[in-house]
Amino acid sequence: MWWKTLSVLLVLYALAVGMFVPLKPGIAYVSPETAQSGDSLRLKIHGYNTYYTRGRAEEIRVWLQFDSAQAIMGKSLQVLNDTTLEASFIIPADLPRPRPSVMLNAILDHPTDGVSLLPSAVEVVRDTAAETTTASWGQNPVQNLHIVKDFSFPYRNVIYESIRNTFYHVPMWFALMFLFAASVVYSVMFLLSKKLDYDRRASALAEAGLLFGIMGLVTGMLWANYTWGAPWSNDIKQLMTAVLLLIYLAYFILRRSFDEPEKGAKLSAVYNIFAFASLIPLLYIVPRMFASLHPGSEGNPAFGSQDLDNTMRLVFYPAILGFTGIGFWLAELRTRAKRVEDRMIGLD
Repeated sequence: MWWKTLSVLLVLYALAVGMFVPLKPGIAYVSPETAQSGDSLRLKIHGYNTYYTRGRAEEIRVWLQFDSAQAIMGKSLQVLNDTTLEASFIIPADLPRPRPSVMLNAILDHPTDGVSLLPSAVEVVRDTAAETTTASWGQNPVQNLHIVKDFSFPYRNVIYESIRNTFYHVPMWFALMFLFAASVVYSVMFLLSKKLDYDRRASALAEAGLLFGIMGLVTGMLWANYTWGAPWSNDIKQLMTAVLLLIYLAYFILRRSFDEPEKGAKLSAVYNIFAFASLIPLLYIVPRMFASLHPGSEGNPAFGSQDLDNTMRLVFYPAILGFTGIGFWLAELRTRAKRVEDRMIGLD
């Protein structure tokens, strides 16, 4: 009984902490987003969850960075409000690389908010007619940053507050995998022993796994609608997930296709083994063969360690344990219900 109580507490913890812990300050966008080499650029920076007015202007530093050794620092910085400030930049006449244009990261260092980064914030286009300036890419490297350590979640561009869905969408897929794995174990045990109770457990665990798969798909569609602009974009991971859920739906259709329960149990147990065997290639092999919108490197939509920081792990891992425990609890309740149903029709 203790693990059931713990599972509920872990889910409640994930819901409360995951929803109410604030995000770290970040840079939402800058304007303008383009400039030419040799120009004097007045850049307006728009922050998210920031408190720029809490620091003196001379303590705030802003860079446009090409790489770790090449950056230009903003001058004449002016704080307009808590979420907006302006800084002037003199763009060198020569680009740091012999290219038609380069993308520069915007980095802001604030004594209270800490460090904020907007990747590829400004595109600088080469102007062959630009006059030579005294500005240099190596004069002001990014250094001596204020690192603020507090209990907050990282700010990620594009996903913003929806990063909290990490604690619900992803753990549901972990719960699905654990439940389907347990289901196939009981299917194998049924084939070896012919005990109907093992088949009941296998079926109940598969039902719980399918429920979490549907919830994972729905939460993923809600997330996709916010970050990708549409709930369904035919992303390879979405397609393979839909195929997997259809395979398991066919498992339940097969179970109900026989008048003889024992015969249906044997065939569905065999089917369950092959269904679980399809889970790994569908979710972890085939998606790696194609580009995906999901987090991770190109061609690898798996959820990686780079997508979590230590604060998120304090919620993410308990959420996995909590949702998985709830899934096994639901499967146990469903198994009891199946036993009652079978006794009513005269089955062992």
